[in-house]
Amino acid sequence: MKMSAFSLLFASILCTIPCSTLAHHSISAEFDGSRRIVLSGTITKVEWTNPHTFFFVDAKDPRTGHIVSWACELGSPNMLSTLGWTRATLKVGMMVTFSGVLARDGSYRLMPRNIVVDGNRIVAWPSEQNRP
Repeated sequence: MKMSAFSLLFASILCTIPCSTLAHHSISAEFDGSRRIVLSGTITKVEWTNPHTFFFVDAKDPRTGHIVSWACELGSPNMLSTLGWTRATLKVGMMVTFSGVLARDGSYRLMPRNIVVDGNRIVAWPSEQNRP
């Protein structure tokens, strides 16, 4: 069977893309929707990077009472930009309160929802738009 020049070019380009670029994960594969938590703390770090934006919060672990650094995973910078975010939306030192869905692996990582920063609610997910 002969391949067209376009098919050959497409196949050669596809072979050069790393598999991690082509693969993506389901939210439910990494986070357990039945395990929710509410946290308040201080933002210590913000990573505005692809494929996911992260912010880190020092907050009390309700199980142990110790202060730990929680990694809070958001969507892509592009998605956040469409919701009105800029790199200045979250800054180190801000006080934040949110609910979150915990990681399945038991780490201090979660997907935050209903984020309130310095007393102001911010929309972090398209599904949160138009909610009071």
